[in-house]
Parts: sequence; structure tokens; C-alpha cells
Amino acid sequence: MADSIMYQEDAYVVLEPNQPEVFLTAEELLEKLKNILQAQEDLPRELQKFDSLDVQAQHLMETSCEFDVAPGQYIQWYVVRLEK
Repeated sequence: MADSIMYQEDAYVVLEPNQPEVFLTAEELLEKLKNILQAQEDLPRELQKFDSLDVQAQHLMETSCEFDVAPGQYIQWYVVRLEK
């Protein structure tokens, strides 16, 4: 049986071009993704099926680790544990 600690998340490390890495809580990352999605004119088909911006951002956060914002611009995020 898998150890339950494998499913705990403390924070996310967020990477963007020409920016230092940033550690965000799940709530902070969710807000950041909502702001990014809100600024997009054409969302990927996978996200278009959701009516709510909150649900779109939550789905993206839980099922992906990268989003192309514009040509040559992206955001990546990875779950990290800050303590042993």
C-alpha cells in the first residue's frame, strides 16, 4: 500500500521564463492560474467544456503541470514537500 505522505502537498514551485522560481500555496497557484486563464482569448478545448473560471483553473492545476500562455511564454508548476 502506498504511503499517504506521497499524496500530501505543501506547496508548488512555479517556473516562468526570465523569472526566478517561486513557491506558492495551492490557493495562490489557483489564483495565478485564474488570472492567466481570464486573460486568454482562446482556451484549449479541454478547458472550454467547463463554464466556470474556478473549475477551469482547478482542473488545469490538478491535471497538468504546464500551460502555454503565448508563443515562447509558459508557466510550469510542480508539487513540492517542504519538510521531511
